[in-house]
Amino acid sequence: MELLYLVLSSITLIFFLLHGISLHRNRRLPPGPAGLPIIGNLLDLGPKPHESLAKLSKKHGPLMTIRLGTITCVVASTPDAAREILQRNDEACSGRLVPDAAASLPDNDVAMAWIPTNDVWRTMRKALGTYLTHQHKLDTLRDLRQNVLDGMLEFLHECGRKKVGVDIGKLSFAVALNQMSNTCVSQNVTSYESDDVGGFKTAVKTVMKMTGKFNIADLFPVLKPLDPQNIRKHGKAAYGWLDKVTEGFITERLKNRESKLPRFGDMLDSLLDYSESNEAEFTLKHIKILLVELFLAGTETSSNTTEWAMTELLLNPDMFSRVREEVSTTVGENGKIQEAKLLDLPYLQAVIKETMRLHLAVPLLVPHKTEIEVKLGEYIVPKNTQILVNAWAMARDPKYWENPMTFKPERFLENELEYKGQHFEFIPFGSGRRMCPGIPLAQRVVSLMLATFVYHCDWNLPHATEEMDMDDIYGLTLLRATPLVATPVPVTQQA
Repeated sequence: MELLYLVLSSITLIFFLLHGISLHRNRRLPPGPAGLPIIGNLLDLGPKPHESLAKLSKKHGPLMTIRLGTITCVVASTPDAAREILQRNDEACSGRLVPDAAASLPDNDVAMAWIPTNDVWRTMRKALGTYLTHQHKLDTLRDLRQNVLDGMLEFLHECGRKKVGVDIGKLSFAVALNQMSNTCVSQNVTSYESDDVGGFKTAVKTVMKMTGKFNIADLFPVLKPLDPQNIRKHGKAAYGWLDKVTEGFITERLKNRESKLPRFGDMLDSLLDYSESNEAEFTLKHIKILLVELFLAGTETSSNTTEWAMTELLLNPDMFSRVREEVSTTVGENGKIQEAKLLDLPYLQAVIKETMRLHLAVPLLVPHKTEIEVKLGEYIVPKNTQILVNAWAMARDPKYWENPMTFKPERFLENELEYKGQHFEFIPFGSGRRMCPGIPLAQRVVSLMLATFVYHCDWNLPHATEEMDMDDIYGLTLLRATPLVATPVPVTQQA
């Protein structure tokens, strides 16, 4: 039986190889590096594909073709190439190849991240825009997010009293997760003191890790039944845990409503109201999967950006002081930072933008797929071709950025560049219809976390700043290779 499977697998691989070569010859695909039999250009990628692809593009052009196992992939590495895909041919390039790790997500047939841009997708986006990311709704829910920051400050004061170092990345992740959970279901789902083994933090981290991990089964679909790296196995367990807990939130809330108990006024209440008046198109199934996606999408990218921003500010004390001085203008009589006012602080927002540019959370935008045969510039790209947009390469291109390797927030005070998908040299959230819908919330979460860290505490590093490791590790998001650990010194202790 094993021999038969091996023979069938070999035949399938040869078929895909020959089919890929035929497509490359018969279609006017962009040029690209020659690959090896079977594996294609896999060895060209290395541990940091975004960097390797940026180097290859300098030789093969802003649009190039690479082959990853059975997958033909077109890579865009310049703003003009990205605009051709995400703006001029947005609809034709709006598909998604679902990774094997995500295929284990319960109810993935309505998961907004992976389904086509159809009526279901539009309904989900509409609900999200109305009940989470609309400015009025964000203002309504800000007290829930502020309560999370109050708890974090208590934790920092305790660490300062004990002179204990804090892993800023881990803390930021827990804060972002609790801000999302309070916004959605009015409760914390993790603590700041523990590693949360077996809990929400572990499940979310596992899903992010499995989805971003190189999976040979995605490149050679014939291997999917074997799950050779156990990626689907671990992903399924984590997804299942999140699905079960989220279903529990919904069940409990429905019981409260049946008992005529007071409303929470959070996002779950709003989604249930919407479902009751739109039962045909928006069910409890849609609510559950939307909550799961929010927990996943609204945590790691925000915490990574906050950790990198704090790293740069601790390396640049003058910038740190400037942010603190600016944030002080938003502090109310109760001593709390006013979230809405942070969005109007030019230097704070410039620091966040520059962090997103230099330390892009998602260096390669979530892969797109052509829904039809499409003409990109002078090339013809077949249907079902994967498309990668190397946002990292564009954000560091010296053609568009002066001294691109230098952290310089002032560059964003001198221009009107925004991350809303119109300036293609700077698209940390993507562009077009697949653009991340959570920008307004992410902007508030990161602004409030960073402002709180800077305004309320000084920070002592365990070593000189010259020894700071600035390397990163590639995954679904770019993580610091060495966690940022510093000891908080609450400013109230310095009288």
